Amino acid sequence: MDKYQEFEQSCIDAESKVICLDFDGVIHKNSKGFHDGTIYDDPIEGALESIKHLNHNLGYTLTIHTCKANPKRPLVDGKTGIELVWGWLEKHNVAQYIKEVTYIKPNAICYIDDKGVRFNNWAQCIEDCKKLNLIK
Repeated sequence: MDKYQEFEQSCIDAESKVICLDFDGVIHKNSKGFHDGTIYDDPIEGALESIKHLNHNLGYTLTIHTCKANPKRPLVDGKTGIELVWGWLEKHNVAQYIKEVTYIKPNAICYIDDKGVRFNNWAQCIEDCKKLNLIK
């Protein structure tokens, strides 16, 4: 196996049990949008139970992908976005089920995101975006 095949296999192995979750709109309701930069809202119905089930019962590694983790984001109450997300996860007793909070898109078997548009081909993607009123 050459170095490229080894790298490819390592990526496949790494992502085989990882599910990437968006934070706002998937776990955290985020009903006011950015608002004041804090994480102010309740969990989305079923989110906490699903996190526990995916990690504890099914054995998936869960990573949260969020813009809140961007290092260019200003501090909020003296905390980074990553610290705020971890604090919210701890408050809701699910931090132990999450491996990482990041703004870098990780290798994963799937991405669960409220703003995602499934891609099969460009024609269908454009049509889906139009149906969702994302583009004209």
